[in-house]
Amino acid sequence: MADDQLWGYPEVTAHLGISIRAARSRKSRGTLPAPDDTNVPDRPRWRPTTFQNWKPVGRGFRSDLYGEPAPVAPSASAERGALG
Repeated sequence: MADDQLWGYPEVTAHLGISIRAARSRKSRGTLPAPDDTNVPDRPRWRPTTFQNWKPVGRGFRSDLYGEPAPVAPSASAERGALG
């Protein structure tokens, strides 16, 4: 049955596209969903459905923290080439 399937770190990291070290770090910081099964110490497991509607924290540029990105100045070699 698919409902009985549980994912460990290897399956979770494959699904999220991160390393096992990153997954362990996220779990310790509380930025992964709570495990569905914690019967074995240091071996948390999650149901695949736990990650269906879950959005990872910390992905992408946080424009709300930094505002608009600063314009990029042209390099000196590009300016010399344009001047001639």
